[in-house]
Amino acid sequence: MEWREVVEHPSLQDLPFKIETNAEGYIMMVAAKNKHRGYQARITAWFEHHGEENKAIPACSIQTSDGVKIADVAWRSTEFIKRNKYNDPYEESPEVVVEVISPSNSEKAMKGKMSLYFEAGAKEVWFCDDEGNMRFFNPQGELGKSGLFGQFPGRIDIGIE
Repeated sequence: MEWREVVEHPSLQDLPFKIETNAEGYIMMVAAKNKHRGYQARITAWFEHHGEENKAIPACSIQTSDGVKIADVAWRSTEFIKRNKYNDPYEESPEVVVEVISPSNSEKAMKGKMSLYFEAGAKEVWFCDDEGNMRFFNPQGELGKSGLFGQFPGRIDIGIE
């Protein structure tokens, strides 16, 4: 299916799943748990709280060479927004792409997804694990902290400790 067809299909509305496609257009669904969404909301809120209003977007659709992927959170510069508006999916990756990693995600799969985002133009990819620990990457490798948002915390607290 084409992404537009997926987004507009009546039976695929309001599902408790994250929907992506692969290169052949097959639909892939992943259940999104509330803990996962809690991290997603906190990361989005951090950008809003730090003067980045309307630049972070949860559940951002990005066209990759392996179909449309849904980033848990993406941060877009003003220039990116001017170029891409709210196209669905984005034909290029926003500058920062954040994935909240579920225990069922393999490291190999997440590294593959990271490569797809960099290939599509991401400047940084961040991973948030199931305990809120953050890892930051640019195309050259892992960073000690974000090169674009150095003040971003190394751990996200969603109040469950």
